[in-house]
Amino acid sequence: MTEAVQINGANDTVAAAGGNSGYLVDAVLHGGPADLPQEIRAQRVHREERKVKIPHYGGHEHFERDAAAPGERAEVVFRWTGRTRLAE
Repeated sequence: MTEAVQINGANDTVAAAGGNSGYLVDAVLHGGPADLPQEIRAQRVHREERKVKIPHYGGHEHFERDAAAPGERAEVVFRWTGRTRLAE
């Protein structure tokens, strides 16, 4: 799973498990909280990635790849599947 983090105001994508950054593709995150910034919704992910986790207000927003999205699109679409809260 790819986890996006913000470092010094810029988006930086952490490599998938195993440390293999491999071939990256453009991805767009659909759904989720309305206050999730637009710049966070555009990501670069490994081409084989199926899930993305975004830290947001004391929890994580989870997105999964949309298999129904047309193959000729320039970006990969991930749909919001839910939210988890950080343990206290």
